[in-house]
Amino acid sequence: MFFVDTIETPGLGNRSYLAGGPRSAVVVDPPRDIDRVIAAAAVRGVRIVAVAETHLHNDYVTGGLELARITGASYLVPAAAAVSFARTPVADGDTAPVDAGLTLRALATPGHTPHHMAYVLEENGRAVAAFTGGSLLIGGVGRPDLVEPRLTGTLARAQYASVHRLAGELDHTVEVLPTHGFGSFCSSSRAEGTSSTIGAERERNAALVKDVDSFVADLLAGLDDVPAYYAHMGPANAAGPSPVDLTPPARAGARDIARRLAAGEWVVDLRSRVAFAQGHVAGSFNFEGEGQLATYLAWLIPWGRPVTLLAGSADELAHAQRELARVGVGRPAAAATGGPESWVSAPEELRSFRRADFAGLAAARKRGEEPVVLDVRRTAERENGALSGSVHIPVHELPGRLAEVPPGVVWVHCAGGMRAAIAASLLDAAGREVVAVDDGFDAAAAAGLTLTAPRSAA
Repeated sequence: MFFVDTIETPGLGNRSYLAGGPRSAVVVDPPRDIDRVIAAAAVRGVRIVAVAETHLHNDYVTGGLELARITGASYLVPAAAAVSFARTPVADGDTAPVDAGLTLRALATPGHTPHHMAYVLEENGRAVAAFTGGSLLIGGVGRPDLVEPRLTGTLARAQYASVHRLAGELDHTVEVLPTHGFGSFCSSSRAEGTSSTIGAERERNAALVKDVDSFVADLLAGLDDVPAYYAHMGPANAAGPSPVDLTPPARAGARDIARRLAAGEWVVDLRSRVAFAQGHVAGSFNFEGEGQLATYLAWLIPWGRPVTLLAGSADELAHAQRELARVGVGRPAAAATGGPESWVSAPEELRSFRRADFAGLAAARKRGEEPVVLDVRRTAERENGALSGSVHIPVHELPGRLAEVPPGVVWVHCAGGMRAAIAASLLDAAGREVVAVDDGFDAAAAAGLTLTAPRSAA
């Protein structure tokens, strides 16, 4: 009897898989922090005999090379992927034994990347699960625009053909087990649910219910911004990532924190946005440890810039260090735990700012105030409706566009509050008076604020 265990990395919106039988198993698309995979195998009491990559990942650093080295497993990598390390090249139709009666079969599924490979787990010759990587996702497909702009149209059509190949060759009961689609920007849309089968996807997946021209046109029209750090992930994975180092960073005192800020390094406060607004080190930035820390910090920070982490606890610090290692952000230059009073030498080195909701913004306008309203959502989100008169600068563009924010008190909002907190900290560090709107965007209309019509309704 086979098993499939899911190893989730919710901060990046991805999944890895451990699958096998009573004695041995294969790992598909492992995360960089492979201790989680090794622990999962230990719980099952199985030996890892193969590590399989569906493609060279654009959104995280793989742990596959190190996992294969430590376990002695075969490292299965698509043959067409140009890499700088020894591996077992995999072509369409190749098979690898997993356990008695269990085999892994490779299916070429280009689209997300030119070399993309899906893997089908077969039990006694019958397909039981499909590890689809960035090809067929739950209710969608992987993006075709992360490799080379000139290939995007071609890869979109290849993605359509690959999804049809999977749906055509596999039985309707086969489970669909993608790597992307749970919040990753590698997906063209968010997963509709947490599990699916080939049969379910035949009924609802756009790639399987639309004709190719309609599918490609809609797919390309819906592509959103690409995190800047993605440009570094593919090359890192092709070169062969070094083992992850999660040992605690050097401890930073108040003077060291001040020195690092003066040198232009990033000092990142991981505490909740509520705690940060109440009091924080002047010049520090707020990226909450929970949520999409790795995605947004790696997206905004100048690549290679040293970062010092401030956390409320050692556990919070360790979690953040692990998250950042997954996307290739170097080891923290230093770190401190506790609270803001212990991170400064004098009270005047602390700052705070106001928090509000959309009702508070409406009330401010009724009082005759003329706040600058800054919308830091992505362009695709804003096209579905925006506050009239608001200024739009996506949060990932804000560090380079601070000078474009008009003078005055800045009320900054996003869709839910997290990105607004990041933006508020950036503005606060630049000396601006800011109010962070910590509210769901749906509450704006209920508060009586005027919204522009969505582009589709205009």
